[in-house]
Amino acid sequence: MLKISTFCCALLLAAALQAQINPVPAGPQTAPILILGATAHIGNGQVIANSAIAFENGKITLVADATTIRLDRSKFSKIYDASGKQVYPGFIGMDTRLGLVEIDAVRATVDFAEAGAYNSNARAIVAYNTDSDLLPTVRSNGVLLAQITPQGGALSGASSVVQLDAWNWEDATYKADEGQHLNWPAMRSWGGWETGNPEMKKNEQYDKDIAALYKFFQEAAAYAAGPAPAVSNPRFEAMRGLFSKAQTLYIHTDAARAIQEAVVFAQKFNLKIVLVGASDAWRVADFLKANNVAVILGRTQRLPSRDDEDYDQPYKTAKMLHDKGVVFSFSDEGAWRQRNVPFQAGQAVGHGLPKEAAVQALCLNAATILGIQGRAGSLETGKDANLFISEGDALDMRGNLVTAAFIQGREIQLDDKHKQLYQRYSQKKSRM
Repeated sequence: MLKISTFCCALLLAAALQAQINPVPAGPQTAPILILGATAHIGNGQVIANSAIAFENGKITLVADATTIRLDRSKFSKIYDASGKQVYPGFIGMDTRLGLVEIDAVRATVDFAEAGAYNSNARAIVAYNTDSDLLPTVRSNGVLLAQITPQGGALSGASSVVQLDAWNWEDATYKADEGQHLNWPAMRSWGGWETGNPEMKKNEQYDKDIAALYKFFQEAAAYAAGPAPAVSNPRFEAMRGLFSKAQTLYIHTDAARAIQEAVVFAQKFNLKIVLVGASDAWRVADFLKANNVAVILGRTQRLPSRDDEDYDQPYKTAKMLHDKGVVFSFSDEGAWRQRNVPFQAGQAVGHGLPKEAAVQALCLNAATILGIQGRAGSLETGKDANLFISEGDALDMRGNLVTAAFIQGREIQLDDKHKQLYQRYSQKKSRM
């Protein structure tokens, strides 16, 4: 009897442990799938009220108005009746430390920065942790791809695009080392904390920092233009793609004047750039449009940058950029907060941004910025089947209830730690 009890306890313990691990990555798509009747948000601004979407071998094969076509249902192994539901392209999390940090306060789980100022040879992709508990929580809100980004120093290193259902970083890689990240020096800094009267003052180091940046990039450009040296420089080797425009230079800065100086800097080296953060982008929107500069906006759900700004300036910045024709996408920064990026876009919708423009910012705009628009970002034939079905409006936390999601046609599991904890504690009272 004791042996049986011990065996049963072991089985229960194993089941409990199994319930807490991350979902197993899905296998390749093996048969055609059809989603019928949903309102399809194509990702390029178009909407189909009653849609038929099919995909096979990981690729979208049909996107059409279901009322205008005839379908042979016997050709599909699985048909989703999505009447009354919404279908979206997979959202893309931009400028995130997802998979690079688990718990900010636990140093052993943090791996997003290297020591030193110039770390262009650092690669975020090799540090990416596919076993992170955060990934399933992000997928559950429709974020299926992410740009994982290093931080720290002046030149942080190379970001990569990953799909969020994989066994290891090699499987996860969607586009490796697609850009370098430059933290533009701050023009002003806080001072006087020790006196108890802090105030913003000019950064006396600014001119020296800018001169150092110019010198470093001039040396890197000369290195890239010359023949391959006998002894390579890892930092300069990692920057070759910038000067051939195979890579994008992401410049992290906020102030209007700094934005303008950063754009002029990039033009002098003939670089393809994208601004990140750019809380003052609305102040220089005409300048950004004239210079064809895209923006990855920081959080909309935040306080204004200045005391004299409108209280809702962060909420309406996206609308102001949209009106000027500036290409932009959204980010929620950090790691775990990426699950809220659809609601950052939804906040902008509540302050005047057209809904489909917000969807496009999360999908096709983000894919275009990352250089993967030929594979992802919209529901179009020939593209990867990265999409999800939601019970309602995916930009509203009340409507975002993802019931099925697919990455490259693979139906992924939508279990996560939050759902496990909810299921556990919802039963607590009845079992006490």
